[in-house]
Amino acid sequence: MIEQFRKYIASNHLINKGDRILVALSGGVDSMVLAELLRLEGYDIAFAHCNFHLRGKESDGDEQFVREYANRVGVKLFVRQLDTLDFVENNKVSVEMAARELRYAWFNDLINANEYLNTKEAIISTERSDWRNLRFDKLALAHHADDQIETFFINLLRGSGIKGLKAMQPCNRLYIRPLLWASREEIKRFAIENGIKWREDSTNNDTVYLRNKIRHDLIPVFDSIKPEAREKILESVNYLAAENQLYRELLKEKISQIEKVDGVLHSVPKRHFERSAAESRNLLISKQLLFEWIRQFGFSFSQCESIFLSLNSEPGKAFYSAEYQLVIEKETINIFPKAINALNAINALKVSQFEKTPNFKLQTSNCNVAQLDYDKLKLPLKARHWQQGDRFHPLGMKGTKLVSDFFNDNAFTTFQKKTTVILTEADDQIVWIVGHRIDERFKITEKTKTIYQIYFDN
Repeated sequence: MIEQFRKYIASNHLINKGDRILVALSGGVDSMVLAELLRLEGYDIAFAHCNFHLRGKESDGDEQFVREYANRVGVKLFVRQLDTLDFVENNKVSVEMAARELRYAWFNDLINANEYLNTKEAIISTERSDWRNLRFDKLALAHHADDQIETFFINLLRGSGIKGLKAMQPCNRLYIRPLLWASREEIKRFAIENGIKWREDSTNNDTVYLRNKIRHDLIPVFDSIKPEAREKILESVNYLAAENQLYRELLKEKISQIEKVDGVLHSVPKRHFERSAAESRNLLISKQLLFEWIRQFGFSFSQCESIFLSLNSEPGKAFYSAEYQLVIEKETINIFPKAINALNAINALKVSQFEKTPNFKLQTSNCNVAQLDYDKLKLPLKARHWQQGDRFHPLGMKGTKLVSDFFNDNAFTTFQKKTTVILTEADDQIVWIVGHRIDERFKITEKTKTIYQIYFDN
């Protein structure tokens, strides 16, 4: 098994020379075998253990077990106490999902943020003075071949596409799975033959959990149908992983062809997702393309369904993910951050002041230049975003107009409305909708003596 372990790490480029490895150590047979293999192979490792407090004294026994093991072999150990049930209650998720989210959030803290090491939750088996020198390049997880099969069926039951059905990968950025090739039976046999002790989790037999139900009820049915069922399922998972990689590459190329990126604004013409195709197959392809584009901004598939159905609705309909806003405009779908501060554009405003001469000619060809009557202005000028109820007197028009109406008349998108800078004088009278229209009250006339010129270098 050790030789296969070495080959798998090498062939999948899981560990580089000099890497420091954080090992997720539950105390179960899988993680204990992984820890021993990595330790015996001479890798620079540390252990991380989560106490989820779900099994009372049994959970505390697991923690004590890994503490004693870490001390015995002289490896640094991190322990995190987690109130899993409180997380379940506050976030309305399953116990399995809560444990997973809490576990991975903590692992990320350990790998990416040394600040964690200064918190009271951090417990380590070495002196505090050693903490500053810790850094980790990879997190090793003890997932194995049987876990892979179970994950495949879990994702299948959730309605996943090939991204989910490819299940777990040997390496996913910082996360490595050096035992993904080995079966549960092989791992347990190695532990017994080499005197590796472990803790049994009593909940592993509880079929109230989906993974256990698949493990104990579903997979044995496949075993009875075909002796090599597990081997063939794993083959299918590997094929799906390869197909997913090809799909992702082609998809990236496709999106780069249809997407326009302008700073923080991402835009795709609606025609690429139109629901006018005669065949349902084409509709499904269009919807999938839409989802693959918007999912990178945190939008879910259920939101994609709603967005797809809204493509032909009135422009301006908006949808939100945690950090982004998607707006369906007349011709395009636009995505941009929910929090946008365009006022840094004020740094691009270049101001000059000069006396008006008889041969002065008004600048009319460049919308990024505003020439104003200096004596009519109350300085200093201020920059801000548009506010509901803003009103100004557009150059060349009679009377005032709501800025919102000006936006609509000029077919401003939601993104343009949110990012256009409004320049006002000291008493908040609008002087210039930057890049678009100055206010009639500040225009150059025959009586103007001094010109105040503003150039917007965007």
